[in-house]
Amino acid sequence: MSFTGLRYIALLALVLAAGISHADPNCFGQETDSAAKDKLAQISKSGITFLLEKGISEDGSYSKQLSPAVTALCTRAVLDHGVPATHPQVAKSLKYLEAQIQEDGGIYAPGSNVRNYETSVALMCFNKANVDGKYDQTIQKAIAFLKGIQWDESESYSMENTFYGGQGYGKHKRPDLSNTSFFLDALYDVTKGESAEADEAFKKAAVFVSRAQNMPSPQHNTAKWASVVSKDDFGGFIYTPAGEGETKAGNAPQGGLRSYASMTYAGLKSFLYAGLKKDDLRVRAAMDWISRHYSLAENPGVGQQGLFYYYHVFAKALSIYGEDTITDSDGEKHAWKTELIDRLAELQSDDGSWTNAGADRWYEGDPNLVTAYALLALHYCQPEGE
Repeated sequence: MSFTGLRYIALLALVLAAGISHADPNCFGQETDSAAKDKLAQISKSGITFLLEKGISEDGSYSKQLSPAVTALCTRAVLDHGVPATHPQVAKSLKYLEAQIQEDGGIYAPGSNVRNYETSVALMCFNKANVDGKYDQTIQKAIAFLKGIQWDESESYSMENTFYGGQGYGKHKRPDLSNTSFFLDALYDVTKGESAEADEAFKKAAVFVSRAQNMPSPQHNTAKWASVVSKDDFGGFIYTPAGEGETKAGNAPQGGLRSYASMTYAGLKSFLYAGLKKDDLRVRAAMDWISRHYSLAENPGVGQQGLFYYYHVFAKALSIYGEDTITDSDGEKHAWKTELIDRLAELQSDDGSWTNAGADRWYEGDPNLVTAYALLALHYCQPEGE
């Protein structure tokens, strides 16, 4: 057996031996239930008020100098918290986004280099606002557009290519896990997961996502950087497996690529979208990495960078995973919803907005974008049935 094969078995044994412990299906717990819900309602209301009264422009856009995607994220965030599509400010934002619909079915600014990202988040916004079939045609055309720019056989890329199944910023841009997860978010949002296991786009994406995981596997990932993964990075995810691979967390001393949290949670939810079960070794390895690096003080692996993007994917992934309490590697149990509510309450500004004061990389110095991320994360902290 090769060294890579032996390393895979040895590291995998750690995952199987450790397991993942969960407890207390009550997301808040009896004593803190009322207080957590009150705090959730209070900070969400303040954030929504900021967006609708201070963040929005006259034409309904939010920070349009960055991308129409910010408008889509902000609008989806307020819709998720119960503001109706008929609200005057929301209606203006939807009209602004309608002007971004292109003839090819994509929803992006003319000449955009981030067509997948913009189309994916706009699609989710229109899907949430779709009353009486108003956006049915727009949604179906956008899905076709997104599937058309997924790297696959239509671009003469076979499954053996590291680009296969991924999505990049545009058709001719190298794919990455962040863009791929936005694409899968949109596709899952529309299908409600009903066709996930049968849909070819999910199956192709699962190939790409598996190759982004720091776990060597004869079947799923034979990349050189995965073959030298450290125990600390095992099971986590990097930014992209395309080409020689790339991470935003730096290179490991032994020559591997470091895992980091925002991409690990993105990878986890992408696996679940694609129909992988909790007992799949790839899912178990991802959850083991999460238990070993559980934190809301930072985006583990990259510190304060992309912190609110991280909060968004953290909440969404754990909500989809379906466990409200996570046990870390020290045996401490975390009611992640309550903890996230507390963390976001601590970070909220007096005017109701959020901004990443620690690092403005990836536009997290923009209060509209960051407030949208925070509200989207808080949406997944709602108790079941509410």
